[in-house]
Amino acid sequence: MVLTGADRLTEGASAIARRFGVPEIVIGLTIVACGTSMPEFFVSLMSALNGTPDMAVGNVVGSNVMNSMLIVGCAAVVAPMVISRSTVRKDIPFAVGASLLLILLGLDSDISRTDGIILLLGFAFFMAYTLMQAKGSLPSTPAEEKAKTETQDASSDQKRSKEPAVWLSALWVLLGLAALVFGSDLFVDSASSVATALGVSQSVIGLTIVAGGTSLPELATSVVAARKGQSAIAIGNVIGSNVFNILLILGATSAITPLQMEGITTIDMTVMLVSVALVWLFSFTRYTVERWEGALLIVGYGAYLSWLLYNAQLAAA
Repeated sequence: MVLTGADRLTEGASAIARRFGVPEIVIGLTIVACGTSMPEFFVSLMSALNGTPDMAVGNVVGSNVMNSMLIVGCAAVVAPMVISRSTVRKDIPFAVGASLLLILLGLDSDISRTDGIILLLGFAFFMAYTLMQAKGSLPSTPAEEKAKTETQDASSDQKRSKEPAVWLSALWVLLGLAALVFGSDLFVDSASSVATALGVSQSVIGLTIVAGGTSLPELATSVVAARKGQSAIAIGNVIGSNVFNILLILGATSAITPLQMEGITTIDMTVMLVSVALVWLFSFTRYTVERWEGALLIVGYGAYLSWLLYNAQLAAA
């Protein structure tokens, strides 16, 4: 179900981008990233309201680590990811900055309502910038639209004429999102019940099982997009999701109820920052994340996961 949802979501989002001439990276940073971040949002919100803030924060931190290392790694192994100069210089730094901001706000092991408002303001700035970037990529006057149309060759016109109707593309996006959220929710509920029965801490559950379950939409969507040669949607989904997770999800959740971070260690936060920084670094190499770089990210995620599980065993012993 998750893979089917990812395929429908990718097709619908890509069709909308082509129909309106919006860059795929913008669609990935906004519509796709927002949709695939919905499981994180609902899980974190309900965790906070149910008195398990460690799971709420762990879900976001663990999801971001998984996004940057495992998901980018898998997508790059499937097909080298071509990253645009604009994404490297403008979009990925937003994810790095959001990670740094969360670390600074969490130095007192607490994300207060004031901190939540700061995160939400950061999210508003991110969205405004992204939408301005999209607007700048579109013709602003009828004359410019006419000039753009006249310069298109016959093959481009033929390809555009075969695009599905906007309403159908939007329907695919909605159906894809529904399948992603429903499928991930089933996984998280089942896995969390098993982990709780084994006596694993809420923070470890959030960092591993819950983060893995809620990141399934990002994993499926990015891998499917990479396989189809849509690197912009794949990387935009990851970067956008990382920003959404920190600025919107933790911002909205902590604005409703303050979050304690006692079970989230400095190492967890550092790994979150280093993981997205590695993606940024790899993107500078010919503006491509190569297969070997993707494999290195996967190995890094495996090492971090092994460390988490080892420490969980020590705590349970």
